[in-house]
Amino acid sequence: MKFVKKFILSLVLLSGISLGASSAKAGCSVHLGDFDWDSANIHTAISSFMIEHGYGCDVEVTKGSTTPIMAAFFDGQIDVVTEVWEDNLVELLKPHFEAGTIQHLGINTPASEQAFWVDRATAEAHGLKSVEDMKKPGIWELFKDPEDPSKGRMTSCISGWTCYTINFVKQKEYGLDEFYTNFDPGSGGALDAAIAGGFAKGQPVFSYYWTPTSLMGKPDIDMVRLEEPAYDAECWQAMSVVVEDIKANGQESYVPSCACEYKDMALTKMSTTKWAEANPEINDMIKNYSLPTPLVNEMLAYYVDESGGDMEATAMHFLSTNDVWESWVSADVAAKIKSAL
Repeated sequence: MKFVKKFILSLVLLSGISLGASSAKAGCSVHLGDFDWDSANIHTAISSFMIEHGYGCDVEVTKGSTTPIMAAFFDGQIDVVTEVWEDNLVELLKPHFEAGTIQHLGINTPASEQAFWVDRATAEAHGLKSVEDMKKPGIWELFKDPEDPSKGRMTSCISGWTCYTINFVKQKEYGLDEFYTNFDPGSGGALDAAIAGGFAKGQPVFSYYWTPTSLMGKPDIDMVRLEEPAYDAECWQAMSVVVEDIKANGQESYVPSCACEYKDMALTKMSTTKWAEANPEINDMIKNYSLPTPLVNEMLAYYVDESGGDMEATAMHFLSTNDVWESWVSADVAAKIKSAL
């Protein structure tokens, strides 16, 4: 399937979201929701190729930030999302699960982590092991924000990602907001570039980041995860309520609550119940879809270092060099996919 560079506006999906449609004309169709980070893009690309060529379906892909993509999913404009950072979206998902309008399709990637990180050289030179250490005298000046020199810069999530608001609340709860900005780099690529650029220039790096990613697998990127209060479900729930209120009503609606470390989570998949009932065979394929974290990292590295930034080529490389996917589908569907490679 080719991701055409044509943009279509939707009543709900506003600016910054791209839609690509396959050329197949078929009786079945699926609209996949994709996000603006690489691991989600890989799963979408693999699923798209398999659905189009294995089942002969029209495949449409919409790519954007978390908030508008999930809004379109809840609204039924998107049928399937193949990578969901579920624990970041507890309050957002709850009413739709309770209403039975969306279905949980199990684990996509079994292990991931999100955290605040500092480059190892700076961490070891200044004894930085926890978020509390980041408030020590003289530390914030190491990470001075060029746009606000009165504070240090913590490079954060993209403002359209839920983790941006989570990090905003965390900074408040930890008292880091007195010392650091919650800097929005603007895109996933810019976030990677900020981290890689710091290492290339030998400059201190203080950033939110996550795995699986190709960046964290590079030998020249050596980051130390800062300790935070241990994950606590009740604390996270309280923080999630505040996060969703801020997302709906702005940062001025912040109220003190609680904060703790991100839960190292399994990434999951979801579909709308209406689409799942109409397309049970494809829905079962997506249920079966699951890749170990090291293999996802391997595909991310291939995408960045060998594919020339071609996600379709990365998907085809995966399908050509691995047979794990054959257990997700019937033999005849597998044969159709192989013939398209």
